[in-house]
Amino acid sequence: MTMPHTNPLPAIGITALGAYAPDKVVTNADFEARLDTNDEWIVSHTGIRERRFVVDGEFSSHLGVRAVEAMLARFPDALEGVDTVVCATATPDALFPATAALIAGQVGLRGAAAFDLSAACSGFVYGCSVAHALVMSGAAKKVLMIGADTLSRIVDQDDRGTAILFGDGAGAVVIGEVPAGYGFESFVLGADSAGADSLYIRCLADRLPSGLNMGQFTGMNGREVFKFAVRVMVESGREAMQKAGLGAQDVDWIIPHQANIRIIQPACERFGIPMDKAVVNLDRYGNTSAASVPLALDEACRDGRIQDGQQVLLVAFGGGLSWAASTLKWYDHAAHLARQAAETEVTA
Repeated sequence: MTMPHTNPLPAIGITALGAYAPDKVVTNADFEARLDTNDEWIVSHTGIRERRFVVDGEFSSHLGVRAVEAMLARFPDALEGVDTVVCATATPDALFPATAALIAGQVGLRGAAAFDLSAACSGFVYGCSVAHALVMSGAAKKVLMIGADTLSRIVDQDDRGTAILFGDGAGAVVIGEVPAGYGFESFVLGADSAGADSLYIRCLADRLPSGLNMGQFTGMNGREVFKFAVRVMVESGREAMQKAGLGAQDVDWIIPHQANIRIIQPACERFGIPMDKAVVNLDRYGNTSAASVPLALDEACRDGRIQDGQQVLLVAFGGGLSWAASTLKWYDHAAHLARQAAETEVTA
């Protein structure tokens, strides 16, 4: 009997990336001048020394476009074949049109499918999962996935508890087929609205289902978010590693959501992953929500820390309360192109 021919599932990963943060730097000294706080307290309690803010006339779509431009400067052919654009953002320019569509139209992808995804600080990893599924199913060939947020616009700058934490930024990646053995290996996603009262921002409703009134700025119960964050980062990260057949010793780099050093440190300790394997840049950017993971990923790739074939763990948490984790074997497209060029030159 002839057995039916089955094609192996394609390997899907990140083929290009770029990031951008606004030029305006806001230091802890800027808060010292008008709030009851100081640099020593902020650094010791959060690890943040400065963050970037947009200026008048800049919104999430502007940051997303600049992140894509940064990507194209290093990977000029990155957008070839892209037919879908997804933007993870908690601060869209408008409820509609989608910020993804606004970005697509400015980077030469007019006519591509485009939609926004709302999962707060978990949004980028959520978006990578959606992009992975679209390519795996054949619904998309290549996906431009963007995480962009302008949190400075939705945070009360006179609230000492939240103003010091957040910044603005964007990161962009292209997700498509990669060589066998590379790419995403597992995803873990979740949310629990029982924690909605701990982290929220008003849109149309003036209150949550619990009856909690919402104002025009982000509301946060820092103590509850802290306890939740450490727990779910570890639980989701372990589950993602287990799905991929990995242990903590197999992880070369962990890229956590850049919320607070006091969350990242105990999470790494519980993972059994040393801090020198954690990519941390929150000291310069603060919490940029959906942009934080791609900002850190891009930085670690540009400075050479993340190498081709290394094992990477992404973990994030955010409003929802939501959480997300993923494992992937890093595919360094530029390194592969360089090797191919060298081999061609040798055989020529």
